[in-house]
This record gives sequence, structure tokens and C-alpha cells, in this order.
Amino acid sequence: MGVRRLFVRGRISAMIPGPTPAIPGMFQNMFPLASGQFGGLPVMPVQAMTQQATRHARRVYVGGLSPTANEQTVATYFSHVMSAIGGNTAGPGDAVVNVYINHEKKFAFVEMRSVEEASNAMALDGIIFEGAPVKVRRPSDYNPSLAATLGPSQPNPNLNLGAVGLNPGSAGGLEGPDRIFVGGLPYYFTEAQVRELLESFGALRGFDLVKDRETGNSKGYAFCVYQDLSVTDIACAALNGIKMGDKTLTVRRANQGQIQPKPEQESVLLHAQQQIAMQRMMLQPGAIGTPPTKVLSLTQVVTEEELINDEDYEDILEDMKIECGKFGSLLNVVIPRPNPTGEPVAGVGKVFLEYADTESSTKARAGLNGRKFGGNQVVASFYPEEKFNQGEYDG
Repeated sequence: MGVRRLFVRGRISAMIPGPTPAIPGMFQNMFPLASGQFGGLPVMPVQAMTQQATRHARRVYVGGLSPTANEQTVATYFSHVMSAIGGNTAGPGDAVVNVYINHEKKFAFVEMRSVEEASNAMALDGIIFEGAPVKVRRPSDYNPSLAATLGPSQPNPNLNLGAVGLNPGSAGGLEGPDRIFVGGLPYYFTEAQVRELLESFGALRGFDLVKDRETGNSKGYAFCVYQDLSVTDIACAALNGIKMGDKTLTVRRANQGQIQPKPEQESVLLHAQQQIAMQRMMLQPGAIGTPPTKVLSLTQVVTEEELINDEDYEDILEDMKIECGKFGSLLNVVIPRPNPTGEPVAGVGKVFLEYADTESSTKARAGLNGRKFGGNQVVASFYPEEKFNQGEYDG
């Protein structure tokens, strides 16, 4: 029997039987011969057949790729990352053996050497690739029941995810259909504040506030999974659409659209929404212990050195009037300056804004808090009107 070899990307992926030559003294094709029947004929290696059977469990879906991504950069990156977290279990060498990219839809299928390595790669969901977080999932042809017979189906809990900037506690805990995406978070929310908001519905099994790897600042979104999975839809329905400062939360299952709560969950949802309304007030910057006033105090906006020169001072003052006047009727801007004699002056480095009403000052606080100014993150809080009117700026 003749054999034709089919080459794909330089590797033999299959062997296709060609026409069987006539055998003298016999009718041609009367007894078709199976590949491998005679020792002299090449056969498909057992390893190749095994690879084909396990491919669905060794492939990983990677979504949200940048337009500049290509097969080589994806393969190199994920091989390096797998090595860094201790996810390589098939010996030395690269964990990635093949990559297919759909550039139009910005996703790739990354094929690993082993089933166990593919399962370890599931812990990489949300990792930053070329400046943006990517989704790491199982492909649609993944067969869980069959895969369970081929190797581990969950990431190794001892992976060193911290080595690649991921939450070390998230391996396995943030995977599955009950994983929640929380987007639209104000950048000034701390990890503790976000957790407090989410835990009003119950204890969390996994939580990850995604941060910029260089600055460590929040990127405005997080993922979580509840220990009690029955509250997943309740939390999504209660939190989704809530306004936090100048942001609106988007909360849903990470792999689905918006979920409507079941009828039996309505009373629980109503109670939860009341709790959220209270927490929303508590989480606003400057709200804890300080009722809204017409005056705002801004810190981390200017430095003492910037206020010494008269021309620079006037420029800063004018900029503040223009920018801060966008939120409402701005009556006054006070920027304490350092004393030429060197004596300390209260409030140097702060900017005080007086508005005509609390509605304007509240809008200004929501719009200014957390914004970057000269590389610093502005902190805006309400300031007592009495102290401001008396010229006391030391608060």
C-alpha cells in the first residue's frame, strides 16, 4: 500500500493511504490492506493517536487578545508564564506546542503538552498580556467527563501565581459558571472596601481586584465567587446598575449576560438592595462621619514648590476655577501659599472649593476624587463650612 504524508506547519499530523498497487496474480483491491498490517508499511504512532484523543483536554481558549498578538508571541508568553508559576509538569521545555489565532475575533486556542498543564493554565484567567487582561477558559469542545479520565481537571493549588501578578488565592477558586465580574468600580475603592461591599451577600470563596502591574492601582474591575453559590444571582441583580460616585457598576456572571432573580429570591433581593444603599453611602470618599457641605478639600493636588512663584500660582488658580467650575456654581477657590519668611502656614498643599450648594459640591467630589493630577491621585472630601468661613485650613 502506498502512503502519502500530509505536512502541517512542518509536522506530520496524519498519514493518508494512497492507491494500493496491483499485486501480481490477485485481483486488485480484493483484499484491502489496513495500514500497519505488514511490518514494512509505516503506521500512525501510538503517541500521535494519544495526542489526538486528548487534544480537547489539552487546548486552552484565550480571549481578548490585542491586535498585535501573533502565534509566536502567545506561545512564548504562555510557555514563560507556565514555567514561572511552576505549572510545567511534563518535564523541561515549553509547555505550549501549538497556537491558532483568530485575528478577527481576537482569540486563540493554545495547545499544551499535557492535560495537567492545560488544567494549570486555567489559573491564569485575567493575566495581563500585552497590556490588557485576557480570558483563559476551556474550549467549547471540552468534555469534562472524558477529561476527568485523562488527568487533573483543576489547577494545582500550590501554583505560584504571585510570580506573574495574579492573586495567589485564586487558583481554582475563581473558575466556574458562578464566577462574577464586577466592573465600573471607582478607582479609589480599596480592596477592603470592595470586599466589604460584596460580602454583604455572604462569604467569598475567591476574590481578585485587578490592579495595574506597574503602579499597583486598581483597574476598576474585579472577580469573585461566593462560598454559597445560591446567592450569585441575587448579588448580581442587587449590585448591577448601582451608581458609585461618577461610575455605574456592571455586575454579572463572568461568562453570561444579566441574570434575572428567581421569584423566591425577590424578598432576599429587596433586603440586599437596602443594605447596598447604606453601604454605597458609607463607601463614598469623605462620607464617613462627614455630612455633605458646600466646601470641598482637595489634597495631593499641588506641592509647596509650585505655589512660590506668583505666575505659577495664578496659572494654577485659574486652572482650578475652570476645571472645578464644570460641576456647578463655584463661588470661591482658596489655595494657601507658603510664607516667604519660612513660617508654617496651615493648609499648604491643599485646595479648598466653595460651591453655592451641596448638590454642586457632591458632584465635584464624585468627579474629582481619584483623578490623577501631576502624577498624584487626588483625594476630595467635604470640609466644615464654619472652619472655611473663619479661614481655618488646618483640618
